[in-house]
Amino acid sequence: MSSKTNFWRGLICLVVIVGSLAIAFTMKPNLGLDLRGGTQITLETQSTDRVEANAESTDRALEVLRGRVDALGVSEPTLARSGDKRIIVELPDVQDPKKAAEVIGQTATLEFREVKAPADENTKPAEGEVVLPDEQGGNILLGPVAFDGNGISDANAALPQQGLGEWVVNVEFNGTGRAPWRDLVTSACANTAAGNRIAIILDNEVISSPGIVPELCQSGGGSSTSITGDFTQASADELAALIKGGALPVPVEIIDQRTVGPTLGQAAIDDSIQASIIGLFLTGLFIIFIYRATGVMATIALCVYALVSYAALVLLGATLTLPGLAGFVLAIGLAIDANVLVYERAREEYHENPKSGLLSALTTGFSKAWSAIIDSNVTTILAALLLFFLSAGPVKGFGITLTIGVIASMFSALVVARWLTEMLVKRSWIRSHPQVSGIAGISGVRRWLNEHGPYLVRRAGMWVVISLGVATVAIGGIIVRDLNLGVEFAGGRQIEYSTAEVVTPDQAREAVADAGFPEAVVQSSSADGGENISVRLPKINEDQAEQVRSSIAEVGGETVQVRSDTIDPTLGKELRNKALLAFLIAVAAQMAYLAWRFRWTWAAAAIVSMASVVLAVVGVFAWWGKPIDGVFLAAILSIIGLAVNDSIVVLDRIRERTRTRDIPLREMVNEAILSTLPRTINTAMGATFILAALMVLGGDSLRDFSIAVLLGLLFGHFSTVFTAATLGLLLEERWPYHPDKDPRHKADPYSHILDGRGMPDEGAVV
Repeated sequence: MSSKTNFWRGLICLVVIVGSLAIAFTMKPNLGLDLRGGTQITLETQSTDRVEANAESTDRALEVLRGRVDALGVSEPTLARSGDKRIIVELPDVQDPKKAAEVIGQTATLEFREVKAPADENTKPAEGEVVLPDEQGGNILLGPVAFDGNGISDANAALPQQGLGEWVVNVEFNGTGRAPWRDLVTSACANTAAGNRIAIILDNEVISSPGIVPELCQSGGGSSTSITGDFTQASADELAALIKGGALPVPVEIIDQRTVGPTLGQAAIDDSIQASIIGLFLTGLFIIFIYRATGVMATIALCVYALVSYAALVLLGATLTLPGLAGFVLAIGLAIDANVLVYERAREEYHENPKSGLLSALTTGFSKAWSAIIDSNVTTILAALLLFFLSAGPVKGFGITLTIGVIASMFSALVVARWLTEMLVKRSWIRSHPQVSGIAGISGVRRWLNEHGPYLVRRAGMWVVISLGVATVAIGGIIVRDLNLGVEFAGGRQIEYSTAEVVTPDQAREAVADAGFPEAVVQSSSADGGENISVRLPKINEDQAEQVRSSIAEVGGETVQVRSDTIDPTLGKELRNKALLAFLIAVAAQMAYLAWRFRWTWAAAAIVSMASVVLAVVGVFAWWGKPIDGVFLAAILSIIGLAVNDSIVVLDRIRERTRTRDIPLREMVNEAILSTLPRTINTAMGATFILAALMVLGGDSLRDFSIAVLLGLLFGHFSTVFTAATLGLLLEERWPYHPDKDPRHKADPYSHILDGRGMPDEGAVV
């Protein structure tokens, strides 16, 4: 490697590091509401006889809602259309989500009509007329709608000018409403039989039907008026906000409402930061122990990875959710995988030809590990991006976090770590003491595998049968125990409470059942400094939720709601179907890529192996009764990447041996498995430190995430050896490949990379 190339690599590293530091210290991350605290409401517009709910009408409704949210005084609210008929409203730090939902969700059809006459049961309205009770309960006949809320320019609550009396709502009319208002006043002033009254109707209810005062009749109406009624300051403010917001062009229905207390979100952030620091420290110690001086460089590069990926998230404005935060922490442990691949290959090269020197072995290690690194990361990015674009909910946040993490990990391993390690091995003291570098010599485990390694593929068919048995047990768990779908996918409401006194789930369950909710699922949930109580129910209203809280307070003392998720069952089904569809498409895309990079036999074996790992983890969670929610889906996405990566590393070694060694296929596959085991073990240990820290320090969601990924690591390593490699071997033996008969004879896309002898690779048939 020329000194000029190394100079430019170092300059790029310094620029990126300095830029990332500047971003990290000057910009704040965009936290999702599950971390920041607040309320998220998802509204769905409904069609009427007059207006169809589509993208255009939903956009008009969104602008009306924006005015209502502004009137609520919420800091930094977010409103956005999702699809053609949905509006997502995020209200950070909202303290009264019930009131927010009432104000935002109201259709607020505001109408101004003339009072024609008193009415009784014999009154028959003409076309456009209606009969409604007034404020005192007496029926009145109302004329056609003179104008609606679109004629309002402003509204505010106020006391009368003298400062005495009840609150009123002052209304100002815009150009659309002034002429109809004057016509309405003129007509009402002429109708003395009905008391010169007009009626103001909100959502088909008369909120005020005052008589027109003589002064108003003489002025002809003017451009403003005051609505009177039995208003308090709070009710006057609420009505003013609704009127000022205007009438929605289409009705809306709340189909999803999530509320997270700020302390709960902060606890998740604190737990993740603590787990990251401890996990990074332990991973660094382990890598330094295994790879000595080059391990120190890899640890520095790992810290750079964490900095760069965080800066990229902040710079792109990506919203960091709880699943995304879990993925970010996990990616720190997995980012070391590329370095492990390189260093293990470098050890092999130095062991075979120590006279070539450390720099040559290291350069060859980077060259030979390149194809495996590219293939494994491309398949992970494919899955992450497809899930981001095709799924919904928190999984989107995980998809973008994982994509950024993968790109940042490649930069840290292939640019930062390479720059640092090449500078290291050029030092004269390291050249004279090669053992300190961590590249010279092979480990005792590798030596034993080389000399006495087992013949793992001797009974390939038996391993496939055992894999089918494991899959059968997993499917049995799903059928017998059924999946414990979280509220996010099943619909309903899940509320988490903190109590002043310690309450067991049995005590809370009995109290909630006595309050009239015997079907409630009551569990304990870990929280910052103790245990909370989680209650899951079918969809309930706010009054019923208060009954649940009061029942728990009877046994737990002061009880505070810290989280609430309400999802309509139809939305839960939609989220579930979208996640499943995204998963299937992601698998198909990975299959297509692997079939292009390898043979279809090995690609099919890798995908079957990955699917078996996912099925095994889902089966364990089914037997265990653990919830299947958005965080679990994030774990499954991680498992997909881990399982496919493991298989690719072995397949890449098989592909290399097919063009360099002429030995029987089974012996070749067995050698490939044994030669990659050290990398598998070292990468797994690095990830385990992070996951263990998350499992011990994190709350329930992060703990379940960690358990799922740890199971995926365990099943994935076994499945790579006993499913991917053995099934691919059996398929290859059944349908052997004959290069001379392949008309495509397509070259390896990465054949331009230098091989181990420093010469251009001649290419390989894929």
